Amino acid sequence: MADPFEFVVTRKSSELVPPVSETPKGFYYLSNLDQNIAIIVKTLYYYKSGSRTNQESYNVIKKSLSEVLVHYYPVAGRLTISPEGKIAVNCTGEGVVVVEAEANCGIETIKEAISENRMEMLEKLVYDVPDARNILEIPPVVAQVTNLKCGGFVLGLGMSHNMFDGVAAMEFLNSWCETAKGLPLSLPPFLDRTILRPRNPPKIEFPHNEFDEIEDISETGKLYDEEKLVYKSFLFKPEMLDKLKTKATEDDSNNKVSTFQALTGFLWKSRCEALRFKPDQRVKLLFAADGRSRFVPPLPVGYCGNGIVLTGLVTSSGDLVANPLSHSVGLVKRLVESVTDGFMRSAMDYFEVNRTRPSLNATLLITSWSKLTFHKLDFGWGEPVLSGPFGLPGREVILFLPSGNDMKSINVFLGLPASAMQVFEELMKI
Repeated sequence: MADPFEFVVTRKSSELVPPVSETPKGFYYLSNLDQNIAIIVKTLYYYKSGSRTNQESYNVIKKSLSEVLVHYYPVAGRLTISPEGKIAVNCTGEGVVVVEAEANCGIETIKEAISENRMEMLEKLVYDVPDARNILEIPPVVAQVTNLKCGGFVLGLGMSHNMFDGVAAMEFLNSWCETAKGLPLSLPPFLDRTILRPRNPPKIEFPHNEFDEIEDISETGKLYDEEKLVYKSFLFKPEMLDKLKTKATEDDSNNKVSTFQALTGFLWKSRCEALRFKPDQRVKLLFAADGRSRFVPPLPVGYCGNGIVLTGLVTSSGDLVANPLSHSVGLVKRLVESVTDGFMRSAMDYFEVNRTRPSLNATLLITSWSKLTFHKLDFGWGEPVLSGPFGLPGREVILFLPSGNDMKSINVFLGLPASAMQVFEELMKI
């Protein structure tokens, strides 16, 4: 469909917003769990209030940010490489980049862009640092406030995954919202990440398939390069999720599986089928398991860092496609159950010894945000009318997003080459 007009976002100013008062300086330790996912996660929030215009949106966002950064002072620093050769933070206190902008349209145009996954339009709502060559040249948080013709505004955020996992990001944003409304922090951050130091000497006690290198014998990389990448969302309502769980336990009805296990097993099997991997193609599943409550002792409440560990499983595509759903779901269930304190500490020690990041050839990486409450973030204009991430951090990623106020439905968002997406859509009709 041709654009009836050009979507224009005019950036009026960009400034550094430092903490409002003096904060600690110097090196800040990031754990080995903070090293794995060196990406920027982008999210959008659209606000429109019946009683409040967008005239002060920029100033409110900026002032509350400078106040909350006193509590979250590492966010005002810059990523760097430590003497040990790992990513760390130099707490310079120079601040977060905040950009003021305005768009030549109202929310309808942006809603349309979201429904059609038009990334080239949505990208104008999040500031990309010009000429940044790598993650170290991008501040840990970048914010853009775009006022719209309809009287609402969009807050577009780029946040470094090295600084936050989903839970920590949510807690930071909640604190920022509380500050904007003049409230004290209900959950002050726990900043000391040295509690997750590797053991000395390191002990690698488990196999770590998540780091396996896989050869692309099916030439799937070529398919991605040659065909248009099509993005789609698939809504799984509670009754569909129950149906999948029933199907996954047909062979053994006493075998209880979780929604995550059933959905992950189903999507992995379906994606292998859609991409037409050769039967002997080794394929990998990666997902982030939240270790906060699984560590012994559990991580402190408000732990501001990555409490997730990437865990992996490798099998052949033929093994997944030829067997019933119960097989792939069973593999996922066993993998989930293997994530213990010992496994997570072994994974951190593995990184300490090998300094390698998970390879993504023939891999599916599942990231679940289905328990995160992006739709509740209120800076004083009420809860966002629209919210959530846009785009995917990589072509191997499938994102689970919450849907509906009851948080019981899951929106599955992914991108596939056009021919594979056609097959995948058929497989989603369960």
